[in-house]
Amino acid sequence: MLALLSLLQVHRDWPGDELAGRLEVSPRTLRRDVDRLRELGYRVESLRGPAGGYRLAAGSDLPPLLFDDDQAVAIALALAVAPASGADIAESAARALATVRQVMPSRLRSRIDAVRAVTAAGTTRTDPDVLVAVSEAVHLRELLRFGYGDDERPHHVEPHAVVARNGRWYLLDWDLDRDDWRTHRIDRIVPRMRTRVPFTPRRIPGDDPAAFVSARFKGSSGADEWPCVGTAVLETSAKAIAPYLPPDAELEALGPDRSRVTRGSWSWEGLAATFASAAVDFTVESPEELREAVVVLADRLRGAAAR
Repeated sequence: MLALLSLLQVHRDWPGDELAGRLEVSPRTLRRDVDRLRELGYRVESLRGPAGGYRLAAGSDLPPLLFDDDQAVAIALALAVAPASGADIAESAARALATVRQVMPSRLRSRIDAVRAVTAAGTTRTDPDVLVAVSEAVHLRELLRFGYGDDERPHHVEPHAVVARNGRWYLLDWDLDRDDWRTHRIDRIVPRMRTRVPFTPRRIPGDDPAAFVSARFKGSSGADEWPCVGTAVLETSAKAIAPYLPPDAELEALGPDRSRVTRGSWSWEGLAATFASAAVDFTVESPEELREAVVVLADRLRGAAAR
């Protein structure tokens, strides 16, 4: 029955023979299980035609929730790590996890209990009511008006996507006052009264909201890549430097105590500083802009030491 319900929830019309074949049961068993789902409150409609079929109708009252083993484990694990999401739902998630665990069979409880995840909640907490209100405006394609942090003036935006990134939630929107794409931290948003004014969505550059937000954090107005990328040879082993490099850096071992690193930053001076922060001697390979930035940084550090 759980496998049958899982297939019906795909929201497509299933020919009876195909559905029975997927479940590896007889048409008679299929009909009996469909009747049992109907008794539980699921509106399973019969389809007319040569082979007949079934579909799960929408709009009925919520019947008892049924999950297969994988779904139950996925829900429990998601609730366990919910505090790390940045949404202020730790207490609610803990109570929900306890409720789900109570109705699990013992074989699943043992799997969940074996995962002792210690979540490190960040200092930024997002009000779930605000998160829902902003997400609803995105879903309804409705103009959003809000205050932002200490700025009490109203912001008027066309909300396009909610993006979760590194334990924080962001709204990607078209700012009508600035006539440009902006990202706003949802934990700083103070919603005003609903506008109920619809808008026509614009095309997000690259058609990927998460990649577009990531690019903005890198200082790029286009693709999700650093605007400044350079290569240097560091007088240390690849093994020693690897733990301190970002995931998008390229690392090549040149010997027991030398390595080549290619990485990016939002500016050339910022990139020079990241290489200097390794606290080992290094030689710039390319490009010339990075070499010039190292000279500027060296002068600045000498001035700071003199003062």
